[in-house]
Order: sequence, then C-alpha cells, then structure tokens
Amino acid sequence: MDKKSLTAVARQQLKLAATTTSGRSSQTVIGGHTHALRQTVVALTEGQSLAEHDNSGDATIQVLSGTLVLIAGTDEWKGSAGDLIVVPRARHSVKAIDDVAFLLSVAK
Repeated sequence: MDKKSLTAVARQQLKLAATTTSGRSSQTVIGGHTHALRQTVVALTEGQSLAEHDNSGDATIQVLSGTLVLIAGTDEWKGSAGDLIVVPRARHSVKAIDDVAFLLSVAK
C-alpha cells in the first residue's frame, strides 16, 4: 500500500508552477498511460489555462485548493476547494481564476 498527501503534492506543484513561464505544473500520483486509471495533481497559477482538448474517457476534477472554471462550449462549471466536477465527454478547457491545484482522475 502507498499513501500520499494530496495537500503536500498540491502545495509542491503550485510552487513549481509559480517558477515556470507556462504557469503550470503536474505530477501523476497513480497509474499512467498504460493503466486503466490515471490520477494527476495539476497546478495552474492565476489566469493560466489548459487549452481546449478532447476527453476520451471518464474523468473528474477534484479541486484541492483555489478556484477554477471548466468550460465546454457554452457551458461553464466553477469549482473551488472540495468540489468534484465530472468532466463532460466533449472538447473542454480549464482556466484558473486564482492559483489552483486539482486532482484530475481519468479512466480508460
């Protein structure tokens, strides 16, 4: 069994994101591309975003700290710490309203 502190990983990724020109950083904590489940802590600094992309499987975003907006077409979902957002099976993007860290879970 393995135990990780998502709070600590989120804090670390936010610090790393603040030092990059892209304003983002991530660390996969469970699984990967060869597994059925992949969980990644993603950090974005205020105003940064993940560009629009497709969702090919089941996915959720669990906001660990900060605030974000998930955008799919004309639909938007705002999320803050403690919120769980089901990612639609449609092209979407994510924008940081303020510094944000979230757990992205993707199942193939």
